[in-house]
Amino acid sequence: MTRRPGLSARLKLTISYAGFLLLAGALLLAVVWVFLLRYVPDSPRGLLGVAPNRYLLVRVFAPAAATALAFLLVFGLLGGWVLAGRMLAPLTRIADAARMASNGSLSHRIRMEGPKDEFRELADAFDTMLEQLQSHLGEQQRFAANASHELRTPLAISQTLLDVARNDPTRDQGELIERLHTVNTRAIDLTEALLLLTRADRRSFTREPIDLSLIAEEATETLLPLAEQRQITLNATGEKTQTVGSAALLLRMVTNLVQNAIVHNLPADGTVTVHTESQHDASVLRVENTGHRLPPELVPTLTEPFQRGTTRIRTDEHAGVGLGLAIVHSIVRAHDGTLDLTPRPTGGLLVTIRLPATP
Repeated sequence: MTRRPGLSARLKLTISYAGFLLLAGALLLAVVWVFLLRYVPDSPRGLLGVAPNRYLLVRVFAPAAATALAFLLVFGLLGGWVLAGRMLAPLTRIADAARMASNGSLSHRIRMEGPKDEFRELADAFDTMLEQLQSHLGEQQRFAANASHELRTPLAISQTLLDVARNDPTRDQGELIERLHTVNTRAIDLTEALLLLTRADRRSFTREPIDLSLIAEEATETLLPLAEQRQITLNATGEKTQTVGSAALLLRMVTNLVQNAIVHNLPADGTVTVHTESQHDASVLRVENTGHRLPPELVPTLTEPFQRGTTRIRTDEHAGVGLGLAIVHSIVRAHDGTLDLTPRPTGGLLVTIRLPATP
């Protein structure tokens, strides 16, 4: 934005300091004149008596007052310039950091020393903002790199299959079509997951009253065949739990949680429990499953895109695209909720989601 030239803040403060100091001096001299000299008797201009009179005092007082005011003006300008410089030094550091950030350098921090005041609060807030921006930018860069890699994999496989079919016309076309269908389905699922993740991050959805317990029942009924196929006991318990949000996004959130709980479970005889309850200030959803023990250092990474439990790649039909918990986390944030992942001592995971309760 183009602005016309103007006085700097330091110069404005300097003039203000000098002006106030000069005004205070003038007021002090006025007080002296009003309350002291007015009570001194006056004498004719030509009479030079021995006793003090107003004429003599004025002749002596006026030059001294003018000198004092001139000194106050110079002292106010010099002192104000120094004081303004010291006062504005933190703002100069903040402005330098902002210019560096605008040029793409987000690693710089102000780290202002000294006791807490308004300038240091501003510097600390700016450092926090830079740290969050750097974290979000790094996350977005990693996400873009991983998404490109994940999308490139099915496309490369499709290209390979098509090259094989072109070079070997006698190859079984049915097997080729089936494999292309599988690869194409995975690419579509990944694209839809990326679009859903973007939609949740933008919070571009209509909010409406929702019963979270009904959402949980719908998700468990949908995934019951998968649980029975894997010999997993799937239970949904709880009470009516009201919240506000997008029914489609919340259904996707619960579905992802339940599907992850079924897939990342024991080979057989495992359990998955979905529970909803209302608290005084939150609507709570818990999804708990048995399974293998999870290292504590692994748990915080589960909500990162393209993380798939303890392994990077799964080969079964329910491998997913590595965005399950990332989508859950994004939907929870879009609904102003919190997501907590806790590894169970005996193996498996406890997922607790708290959403704002309906007033």
